[in-house]
Amino acid sequence: MSTTSPTAPFSRKNPFPARLLVTEKLTREGSGKETRHYEFSLVGSGLQYEVGDSMGIFPQNNPQLVEDLLQALHFSGDEEVTSKEGKTFSVREGLLKYYQITQPSKQFLEAVIEKGGTWAELRDLMHPDKKIELDRYLWGLEVIDFLLDAPSVRFTPEEFLTKLRKLQPRLYSIASSLKAFPEQVHFIIAIVRYESHGRKREGVASTYLADRIDQSTPVPMFVHVAKGFRLPDENDKPIIMVGPGTGIAPFRAYLQERKAIGATGKNWLFFGEQHSKTDFFYREEFETLQREGVLTRFDTAFSRDQAYKVYVQHRLLENAKEVYAWLQEGAHFFVCGDEAKMAKDVDLALHQIVEKEGCVSPEGAAAYVETLRKEKRYKRDVY
Repeated sequence: MSTTSPTAPFSRKNPFPARLLVTEKLTREGSGKETRHYEFSLVGSGLQYEVGDSMGIFPQNNPQLVEDLLQALHFSGDEEVTSKEGKTFSVREGLLKYYQITQPSKQFLEAVIEKGGTWAELRDLMHPDKKIELDRYLWGLEVIDFLLDAPSVRFTPEEFLTKLRKLQPRLYSIASSLKAFPEQVHFIIAIVRYESHGRKREGVASTYLADRIDQSTPVPMFVHVAKGFRLPDENDKPIIMVGPGTGIAPFRAYLQERKAIGATGKNWLFFGEQHSKTDFFYREEFETLQREGVLTRFDTAFSRDQAYKVYVQHRLLENAKEVYAWLQEGAHFFVCGDEAKMAKDVDLALHQIVEKEGCVSPEGAAAYVETLRKEKRYKRDVY
């Protein structure tokens, strides 16, 4: 009789060390962006997810930035520190794995001001009423900029770490169905790189995956359930999916799922990016799904392929009559991607479609859209 105790299920507190299977660039030569496709093995994890869920990934910081910070702080990196939770590690390991070392925390900013940093403007912006102005001031600035700007400001290793926030996992929409790819998870991730204040900057998690892992690197991850972004329970319901850029991720998974289960509901996808030649993600895959009849309609908006900008909301408005007809048939309307601009523009377009095609007032359109929300037929995964 076996006495081996069963392993605890994998979770945020006990993430699964997934291994990379495939990574490939989705953007082509000449694109102004870098977007990548990833496939990870979940073999042995027991992890189950539904399409529409996200996966949390614990990244590590850039080792070069860690060394730059250690130098600016006059630390060797080998100094031992103990976290609030009682865990002991070297300050180098802490900066690499456990703390957010790019965006400065309020505690860090207060500390550098208190220690004699000559930032009169920053001191004024620390007032609670000045949050918008402070965010504007801090754009493109990182912890290291303040340390380099005030070399006389000194911290002890333990004190410095108390001024940093914990490094949080990043949530990425899952771009695959377990029914189509058992024991795998796929992602579509835009790699963040830019320059500001004379230094190269990068997204912590996106460059960790793009530059600092290989097939031997265990990448800790866990399922983040998103019950509010599920396919309709009835397989015969039509769905309309609006996913520009990496917002396409959950809809690739939806289409795989609906094909695998033989769902009879119609599927309409709106995808947008900058240029069709360089930024048309999964073109062959989606065109195959169209030929197979899984993808009923497929509309694209490539914003920079013509003199005037065309976005997904414009394609929705151009197809207002059909979009409204699908909604009247009981279609579920999904949006994934940028919250600040795109999701607002799509929401406005949806209201305009209902107002025009339903021959109702703006208030009537608002009530219709609110009913869609209450019936859980208008679902958004925005960030």
